[in-house]
Amino acid sequence: MRNTIKKTTLAVSLGLAGLVGTSVANADVLEDTSVQFSGYIKADAMFSNYSEGTLGSGSIGRDFYIPSLTPVSGNDEGSQFDAHIRQSRFRFTTNTPTEDGDTITGVLELDFIVTGGGDERISNSYTPRVRHAFLKYKNWLVGQTWTTFMDVATLPESLDFIGVTDGTIFGRQTMVRYSNNGFEIALENPETTVTPFGGGGRIVADDNAVPDLIAAYTAKRDWGHFKVAGLVRQLSYDDGAGVDADETGYGISVSGKINLDNGDDIRLLFNTGSGIGRYTALNAHNGAVIDANGDLEAIDSYGYTLAYRHVWNPKTRSNFMFSALEVDNDTALTGVGVTQSTYSARANVLYSPTKALTFGAEYAFAHRETEADLEGDMNRVQFSAKYAF
Repeated sequence: MRNTIKKTTLAVSLGLAGLVGTSVANADVLEDTSVQFSGYIKADAMFSNYSEGTLGSGSIGRDFYIPSLTPVSGNDEGSQFDAHIRQSRFRFTTNTPTEDGDTITGVLELDFIVTGGGDERISNSYTPRVRHAFLKYKNWLVGQTWTTFMDVATLPESLDFIGVTDGTIFGRQTMVRYSNNGFEIALENPETTVTPFGGGGRIVADDNAVPDLIAAYTAKRDWGHFKVAGLVRQLSYDDGAGVDADETGYGISVSGKINLDNGDDIRLLFNTGSGIGRYTALNAHNGAVIDANGDLEAIDSYGYTLAYRHVWNPKTRSNFMFSALEVDNDTALTGVGVTQSTYSARANVLYSPTKALTFGAEYAFAHRETEADLEGDMNRVQFSAKYAF
């Protein structure tokens, strides 16, 4: 998941006034609407080795790094090789001028990550999925896109889908957002993930009655930017039997990017809170746990990321990354099978013979530890070729 899709786009004027059933008014609007098409084609190849156990066929952890999936028990089965084109994506952007001089912008973007389709035996026919689908008008955004709690600009250029997964805030969801002079406030779609009392499989509750509230401020300067974001959310679970409970979760994230004089940059992020849950590390830990009385107790955590980008020459660059998550589990409630901490480090080299083409190689090391003191490592070497348009 890289910072921004290339803006080398095709603008098309839609002269649709002659379509059957299209009103004159609608035809005038469509005739003024410009459409841009952009995206990239990316092929990845990965060699992965785990110190404890392995990931089975079809696991999404074999397509990109997911901290909670690093095995911590089992036999070492040697290296695994995987190749796919799932990160490839395409994006449509429309701009429609209004009578009062404003513009309505619409975005629809799709890729193929975390979807079904044909297996690797014959077709590899992955199903497309929606990433972004939103409209922007004046200071308002309505639809699905990056959560306001996230700072997309701090994501480093990684061959992996995210790169600094362990400590970063990451998510896309439906929202209503108002923005003005760097300030943002949003109501976003809620979801509560819960650990059963004593441990066990994740409960995805879907019992929230109010949306998540997020406020953020981003300051852009000549040297880069910084962002501060705050989150308040309801954690809610009702099983229709012994549990009907609510709890308040909250979090804060501070992030920024520092541009250096030689073209290099440093990207930093720190987040902490109680009940952040799914917002960090791809839901490596849940937002809450059920206690002995059937109430919810929020789970505390903190995470951080650090990335340094170095430009070797106009066509070659490298990125060095570190990311970590620490979870404060009450093991009397969660049990000892839950993740206590994860971290990962990456280094890559990227070569672009032209702006549209990038070839890369990346090495990653990851470590996971549970509350039972079980530990496991992952070593991965990844190669990719990317054509952006």
